[in-house]
Parts: sequence; C-alpha cells; structure tokens
Amino acid sequence: MTRVVIIEDEHLAAEWLRSQVESIDADMQVVAIIDSVEQAVLQLPKENADVIFCDIHLADGISFSIFERIQVLTPVIFTTAYDQYAIKAFQVNSIDYLLKPIESEALAAAIHKFRQRTSPYPDLQQALRMLTSKPKYQERYLVSTGQKLKSVPVETIAYFFADNKLNFLCDTEGRQYLIDQSLDKLEAQLDPDIFFRINRQYIVCFSAIRDMVHYSKSRVKITLHPTPSGDTIVSAERSAAFKAWLNR
Repeated sequence: MTRVVIIEDEHLAAEWLRSQVESIDADMQVVAIIDSVEQAVLQLPKENADVIFCDIHLADGISFSIFERIQVLTPVIFTTAYDQYAIKAFQVNSIDYLLKPIESEALAAAIHKFRQRTSPYPDLQQALRMLTSKPKYQERYLVSTGQKLKSVPVETIAYFFADNKLNFLCDTEGRQYLIDQSLDKLEAQLDPDIFFRINRQYIVCFSAIRDMVHYSKSRVKITLHPTPSGDTIVSAERSAAFKAWLNR
C-alpha cells in the first residue's frame, strides 16, 4: 500500500482529491488530511507517507514553511492556483505540480510520474531557495521619438498593445511609443503581480484599471486610463486567471 498524505485547507477540495487519488490508483490510500502548517509540522513525521499532495496556500501561511521547520524526504506534488514561478522551480527540480482547478487527467499523469520515477528525488530545499529568490524583471524600456532616444521606466507604463502587426507601449500620460518586441516577449519580462495579458492585443498594468464590468460569455470588460482606442475585453480563456490575479 502506498501511503498518501494530503495537505489542503479546503475540505471539499481535499475530499475530491482523496476520492480521485484512490480511484486512479487502487494501491494508494490517503492516511491523513492535514489542513494547516502547524498541524503538518506536528503530524507529518508520524505518518510515514510515501507521497504528499500539498497545497501552497494554507489558511495559516505558505506551506513552504513546513519544509523549513522539519525535514521531509517524501516526494511532494504541489497544488497551486496561479504561482507561475513556483511552477517553474518545480519543473526545473522535477518536483511535480497540479494547477488548480485540478483535472483528473493531470492528476493521473502526476501519479504516473511518481510511479515511474527511479532516480532519487531532488533536494526540496534547492527548489525552495529558487522560490525565495525574486526573479529580476524589466525596469525600463528604450524607445525612439523621432531622432531621439528615451528610456521609459516600467512604473510609468499603463499598458502595452498590438495594432496592425506593430507593438506599442502607452505611459500614464497617454504618450504612445513604438516598441520593437512582441507581446509574448514583453509578457515574460514583466512582473506578473503588476501586469496581466488580458488578450492577444493588450498587456495591462493593475494601476491603469479604472473600472470593470461583466461581459458576455463570462468575459470581463475593463476601462483603462489613459483610454485606448480599441476595446479592452479579457478573453474567455484568460478570464478565470484574470479574476484570480485581481483576488490574490
């Protein structure tokens, strides 16, 4: 029997995960559901788990603190709603993750990965060190204004947008500058706590949002300042992530 511990503070999510894990792999048995950092610190050493499913955000803190306070050699599969850089760290260290809302297919793949792995699990502390070192984001952009060059600080940018195969940045004063980078590249350079890609045409700064209203097909229509020429509607596929970004 493979002993499974779930660390999750949402009761329904924990029970769903228990049911799915035991259904996908009949040899797996959930021996404990733990709902807080403090409980995990006390209980994990007693459980002799073979694998742990661990939510990142718990009611009493971030679950990483568990592994800073006690030694855990058990493989960990993390669950997360939107921690982009946590995901990257776990990928680099071959520690698996599940993005919420968890899909059964993704859960089955994570269990399969756990079963198939033959090499030793990597150092969890190395992953945590990567997580606590804040990534370096772009601080300013060099643009041209006629024959002159200008460096625009990121904190003065309201949004980036694409128009007719060209890309622009708009500052908080409404000045627009042509920028020689695609929105895909810009998105990777910007702090995701501050900027969000709402659709194929716009990356917006949180401070530029003035109003939001429900729109058709679960989308969100936002009003920006300065006002752009085109509609700023969060695409259907990005709406859930956008709402999570607003609520973090």
